[in-house]
Amino acid sequence: MSKLPAHLSNLPFPVIGSPLFIISTPKLVIAQCIAGVVGSMPALNARPAAQLEDWLAEITETLAAYNKANPDKPAAPFAINQIVHKSNDRLEHDMAMCVKFKVPIIITSLGAREEINAAAHSYGGVVLHDIINNKHAHKAIEKGADGLIAVAAGAGGHAGVKSPFALIQEIRLWFDGPLALSGSISTGDAVLAAQAMGADFAYIGSAFIATEEARAVDAYKQAIVDNDSDEIVYSNLFTGVHGNYLAPSIRSAGLDPANLPESDPSKMNFAAVDAKAWKDIWGCGQGIGAITKVQSTAEYVAQLKRQYAEARARLLERNYA
Repeated sequence: MSKLPAHLSNLPFPVIGSPLFIISTPKLVIAQCIAGVVGSMPALNARPAAQLEDWLAEITETLAAYNKANPDKPAAPFAINQIVHKSNDRLEHDMAMCVKFKVPIIITSLGAREEINAAAHSYGGVVLHDIINNKHAHKAIEKGADGLIAVAAGAGGHAGVKSPFALIQEIRLWFDGPLALSGSISTGDAVLAAQAMGADFAYIGSAFIATEEARAVDAYKQAIVDNDSDEIVYSNLFTGVHGNYLAPSIRSAGLDPANLPESDPSKMNFAAVDAKAWKDIWGCGQGIGAITKVQSTAEYVAQLKRQYAEARARLLERNYA
């Protein structure tokens, strides 16, 4: 069994909603938490920076009021994603706001920094760090992260190329702390499979884009419903870092998804084309084939829970559990 800190030990359901750049706002975060999964958003989604304080106040106050009214069914905790990269000139300000509001979970990406981990630990917060390989996993824990998010092949946005089987088993050889798995997870069956492999939590992003509370344009949501993994393209053209994107949005930008040039990986956030990553070029993972409609977050999480229970029951029937 993994050693889980308090914020992660009693989740209503073993799912963490991944922070979606531009798309996640308090509306989605609150809906996720009330539905029973960890809701999250990037700090950078609050623009200008001063808006982050208002958003954190809204999330904490709304969830506190909900928990007071529903003591027998409390909401899941929420998380804020910090981009720990030299290009993020807001990091110090945004982390100060997280300390002020005692954000339960901090998700760090694109770099691991001891002072960020220490700031979260100063009030009892938990830090989960995005990694794409075992080497980065070791570095994150050495610098003080509490847990890991294994971003395997098929994940939306910036993603790795490792099979989830390989990545999870390599990490579990030496790490018994909190571990979430990201990569093509959109059903309750896949949540159970992630746990069977050794992860504590499933980390789900793309499926939440196709929810009513997500701040994504309707065409983006419908593209997730209408397409499958054949329409996901892995490229570093748009940000300098390899990621998975929806082919229809690439075509709309006047580009051929099958013939994209390579970008300079040293230039994070480098705009190699006129279309903007995330806004015009839509990040998306390979698990979207199971997403068949746009629905509320509550309906989607309820669907996950049903599928999860049914998958467990099937295993018991076959005497595999």
